[in-house]
Amino acid sequence: MRLSRNPLLIQALSAVIKARRLELNLTQEELAGQIDLDRPFITLMESGKKQPTVSVLWRLAGGLQLTVAELAARVDERLARLQTAPGAGTAE
Repeated sequence: MRLSRNPLLIQALSAVIKARRLELNLTQEELAGQIDLDRPFITLMESGKKQPTVSVLWRLAGGLQLTVAELAARVDERLARLQTAPGAGTAE
């Protein structure tokens, strides 16, 4: 599977994962344990360096106490804000 070439989408996903985890007062270790992943993979997803597969996305949503649709809606909202921000689409 080829990785996304949409840096704003990856940034939005990363931010939503971290924000929701913090809303739930979960450490990366706790979230990883709940969804049977290694903590470093959570770190890499939150930093935008790794992208989840479809099956991991489903587990991740469950661990964040969201449906995949709810997670996608939050990512979509964050993405829309990023796209309208000054300097959107430029490399960081």
